[in-house]
Amino acid sequence: MITAEKVRQIADSKLAEGTNYIVDITVKPGNKIIVLLDNDKAITIADCIEMSRHIESGFDREVEDFELSVMSAGLTEPFKITRQYQKNTGRQIDVVTKEGMKLSGKLVSVSDDGIVLETRTKEKKDKNKGKELVVSNININFNQIKQAKRVISF
Repeated sequence: MITAEKVRQIADSKLAEGTNYIVDITVKPGNKIIVLLDNDKAITIADCIEMSRHIESGFDREVEDFELSVMSAGLTEPFKITRQYQKNTGRQIDVVTKEGMKLSGKLVSVSDDGIVLETRTKEKKDKNKGKELVVSNININFNQIKQAKRVISF
């Protein structure tokens, strides 16, 4: 049986050569393998093809057949690993906490435990005056995050 751990072992030998990294590996019933790659700059189709060929060479189809898909993690996909947060430091992201709170802001920093999100809200200062822009830094632990992803703006 093909396992995600076996796929990771094969992929890691290829990853040692460059700056790509694995975001996720899934092995579904029927040996359908899905590998999501990323890079701190950009992932290319050529990177995906090279990784696909490398992983495929590590298995014998005569022993066990499989289907393999290697692709980019994608801009609209939620972050799955800390390195994706680090890659997006300084960019706008949306965060949904496990409690259901939705936050949007600039990802200021990333640590081993979580992130700091800079939010901007307009709040009423006085009854007779208009709203004032309030900038806040919010610390969010990774174990509190249900989903986080980059905001794409044009």
